[in-house]
Amino acid sequence: MKAMLTAYRTDIGKVRLINEDRAAVQNGINGFTLAIVADGMGGHQAGEIASKMAVELIQSHLLGLTNVWDEHNRPAAIRRAIVHANETVFEFASNQQRFYGMGTTVVATLASNKDMAIGHIGDSRAYLWKASVKDKTKGAGSLRQVTEDHSLVNELIKTGQITPAEASTHPRRNVLTRALGTEKQAEVDVTQLTWQHGDILLLCSDGLSGLVKDSVLEQVLSQDRDLEWKADELVRLALDAGGDDNITVVLLENREINQSIQDRGDDE
Repeated sequence: MKAMLTAYRTDIGKVRLINEDRAAVQNGINGFTLAIVADGMGGHQAGEIASKMAVELIQSHLLGLTNVWDEHNRPAAIRRAIVHANETVFEFASNQQRFYGMGTTVVATLASNKDMAIGHIGDSRAYLWKASVKDKTKGAGSLRQVTEDHSLVNELIKTGQITPAEASTHPRRNVLTRALGTEKQAEVDVTQLTWQHGDILLLCSDGLSGLVKDSVLEQVLSQDRDLEWKADELVRLALDAGGDDNITVVLLENREINQSIQDRGDDE
């Protein structure tokens, strides 16, 4: 059975005592790959529980569907899976005072070698690197962020109150405007994209995107190195930049192989 080339890493970072990030990658599902990244919040291990629940619930929901594999059904299926996870996490937290207010970001994709559906809530991101874009001289071409952060600083950028450069040091840069599990109802953004042989999808928590510039992410992804090296290098760069948050990286490369790669991570 063919499976997409994948790699993922998660690292506790240099400051946090608990890794509240969670990720899952599952290959070879009727020709699709499922990948999820969640970044929990809430303190007292509540964030760790929220992210773990979200990943498991989304994975279970999608794998339990029979009609999800049609390209027209996948965006709605991703949305329903995240909404279902939100309802379950919210109910769980509401019934236990020590977990009240816990939540998590999430970004999830179901990808084939032709296209992908991506659903997200919060500020964990998806980036698409296009192998077909050869001209790097203009510094703009092949990497683009394909999700929009649900964060206070992003709203301030959109309204012209701060610049993107100011956002990286803004005192409220960690404030989210949407998260999974913090409200009874969740508003989920879903997008559908096509991609080609050699392209790379990056899913990550803000432990990477908050410390490593997009231009540096692009430089790593464009290297003629294997996917495992690229995942390791992205985590190393985030650690070298301070590592003040948990770091999670998931890479999917549109380059089919004849057997599944064993996914691995450093769960700390």
